[in-house]
Amino acid sequence: MLVLLPPSETKADGVDGPPLDLGSLSFPALTRTRKALLRDVVRLAKKEPVALRRALGLSERQHDEVLRDRVLLTAPTLPALELYTGIVYDNLSYATLPAAARRRADESLVVASALFGLLRPQDRVPPYRLSGGTVLPGLGGLAPRWRPVLEPLLTGELVVDLRSGAYAQLARVPGAIQVRVLRDADGVRSVVSHDNKWTKGRLARALCRQPVRTPADVAEVARTVCDAVEVDGTRVDLLLHGLASARA
Repeated sequence: MLVLLPPSETKADGVDGPPLDLGSLSFPALTRTRKALLRDVVRLAKKEPVALRRALGLSERQHDEVLRDRVLLTAPTLPALELYTGIVYDNLSYATLPAAARRRADESLVVASALFGLLRPQDRVPPYRLSGGTVLPGLGGLAPRWRPVLEPLLTGELVVDLRSGAYAQLARVPGAIQVRVLRDADGVRSVVSHDNKWTKGRLARALCRQPVRTPADVAEVARTVCDAVEVDGTRVDLLLHGLASARA
């Protein structure tokens, strides 16, 4: 089983590990694409920083994020599940998993990264800024680069897909268990960003504690983190009842 996680724009501070070693990363079939994309992003950050900042949707006050991309090849690194921060990763709380669940997490959790494609928990990478929907100046979007190399790696596996839309576009996974989180208020259903991330983080943690093989198994685990679950083929909807969020 693979559980595809969305990445986070926010990254940990105080990164102090060794520089990036592409040869050490999981999924070595992605090395060539990773290398080419790193080269392009570093070049843009150095030679066209304003254009890159705009492509990333950053304000002038966030220009330091572009400076991070200048030094990707020499910057210190952290393991992926220590580097990414935010609601999903706070609720996954990888560091507090029991030993057996941690081993299952190392085997099954995979972060969908716009820059590195796929990352396992212990893969060490530097802080960076690049989103799934980014259109690089003069180079175009990321899907044409990633789909040919990512999609073959995600076939033949049971995949639980927790990615957001922009990252799902980087690799299509026919047959994946698609998880949606919806707030149900008097029969009106909607996606709420904070609760979506909160619930997916909790679900990822629960999936590390109990092996699953089918959408029904995923639904059974999901019942521990939401108010109700509906299964339609390979789609699993997690329902949260009421208007107000009880999830802080």
